[in-house]
Amino acid sequence: MKKEVDYIIVGDGYAGLFFAHQLIKNNKSFVIFSEGRKSASQVSAGIINPVVLKKFTTFWKAQEQIDLLKKTLGEIESYTGGNYLIDKAIHRIFHDENEQKLWLKKSDNGELTEFLNKKFELLNTVKNEFLCGKVNQSARLDVNGFFAGLFSFFEKKGFLLKEKFEYDKLYPSTSSYKDFIFKHVIFCEGIGVKENPYFSGIAVNPNKGHHIKVRLSQTVPDVTIKKKHFLFPLGNGLHFYGGTYDREQLHHHIDETAVEQLVSGLSEFYPYDFEVEEVHFGFRPTVKDRRPIIGRHDEYNNLYVFNGLGARGILNGCYFSKSLYQFIEEDIPLHDEVSLNRFK
Repeated sequence: MKKEVDYIIVGDGYAGLFFAHQLIKNNKSFVIFSEGRKSASQVSAGIINPVVLKKFTTFWKAQEQIDLLKKTLGEIESYTGGNYLIDKAIHRIFHDENEQKLWLKKSDNGELTEFLNKKFELLNTVKNEFLCGKVNQSARLDVNGFFAGLFSFFEKKGFLLKEKFEYDKLYPSTSSYKDFIFKHVIFCEGIGVKENPYFSGIAVNPNKGHHIKVRLSQTVPDVTIKKKHFLFPLGNGLHFYGGTYDREQLHHHIDETAVEQLVSGLSEFYPYDFEVEEVHFGFRPTVKDRRPIIGRHDEYNNLYVFNGLGARGILNGCYFSKSLYQFIEEDIPLHDEVSLNRFK
């Protein structure tokens, strides 16, 4: 006897888990396939940031995404018991006086007024002779806690299958997969979508990111510090520093050039000794227009893709999981800007 479910979710990163939350909220049955390998989401920094800190600009629907994320994390806490929001703001170290002036000018822009704090700060220990700008409403996600908490909940409820999804066992025309009868399949595979025969052609490109875990010899303020990359505490005396962006060196091992880049970047503003304890990397699924790719298969109307979350995986995953759910269940059209069909 086959088991009937409303949804099969393939992939266990931010896209898959935030979509699973929509199903829990709406009392839909589902299973989520997890290969057990750490996805790019699981090694991400977990930065929640409404500002592009290179040019001091914001992005499409930033305030809406921040508001929905905080609401959603509260809902997730109600059934996992975990508070995964770390309310520590980003402090951007200014390179020079021109950046200070640009920050102040941009803070008068209607879109940025709520995000760019006009009161500059001086941080102890680190080099910040031109002071720092604080990003209001920025925070971090407790990445390890978030995934551990949700995986534990899914496992207890019987929602989690720790196995590789086998495309050749999927029969969309009869809505069946192995021992399951389903209504919908959502593919949330990140770069793994390149192996998916139903959606392998979507315009997602890998962007390799490295980060290091370092042990600092001098204490720094308990905030998220940003210059070239992000620095913040992890506990147990370790700090996260990263991450890099590389579209060229896509091999599946550590790139020493990226590690050197990180060590150099940290040394620019942290003038004391530090030890690199660990190096990690992952492949972000990115899209040339920096918007996710979401939609329904041309031939099989029970197959969907949710991909291309890029460097803003937390905000994009949370916000657009709701859009995808409403598209499927309520027939509310997707925004043209994220639709799968926009590249056709």
